[in-house]
Amino acid sequence: MVGRALTADWSQQLDFIFKQDYYQQLLEFLEYESTHNKTIYPPQDQIFNAFDLSSFENTKVIILGQDPYHNEGQAHGLSFSVPEGVSIPPSLRNIYQELFSDLDITPSQSGNLTHWASQGVLLLNSVLTVEKNSPGSHSKSGWVDFTDTVIDILNEKKQNLVFLLWGAYAQQKVELIDQDKHLVLTAAHPSPFSAHKGFFGANHFSQTNDYLKMHNQQTINWKL
Repeated sequence: MVGRALTADWSQQLDFIFKQDYYQQLLEFLEYESTHNKTIYPPQDQIFNAFDLSSFENTKVIILGQDPYHNEGQAHGLSFSVPEGVSIPPSLRNIYQELFSDLDITPSQSGNLTHWASQGVLLLNSVLTVEKNSPGSHSKSGWVDFTDTVIDILNEKKQNLVFLLWGAYAQQKVELIDQDKHLVLTAAHPSPFSAHKGFFGANHFSQTNDYLKMHNQQTINWKL
């Protein structure tokens, strides 16, 4: 289940976590929930999709979300993304609107961001699971310790990453990042409640590619 091995290069970085007491307690919590008729998203085999699709070596951009979508069929292990055929959530529609404004990219009819992940965009939620129809329900479960460790390791062992931190929750992670080594871009969250307060017009997608190009890295093709 959740304790399965990650892909090879992530395993080299993170396998020690699976031996930690808090992670064992997290497994016990998830096991308890699943055996007490709680529906958990995303499906078990998709919880680590972000790591499966963006290897440690290839990761160069991190888009940090809070926790997975909590409605049926939406969450598939990538922040802000939904599977093919699922209606595009409002925050993602606003992301597409900003992409159009920033880079003249026509909004996609699909909400699946796998194409970004395959180019080294780690679409990481701070919390990797959620109970159906209960946002934030797993926020105290131990996932934050896990993903904070992921950010620590990326910060320490890699150079010239771009962290896109949208909204107050994501921006709490600034303290984990050495801004002399990496680029941190902050803006309002793209939700309909806050996008007009500074997400629109932030131009984070073009700024990301400018930074990658400056550091001789392949830019991201944001078009879906």
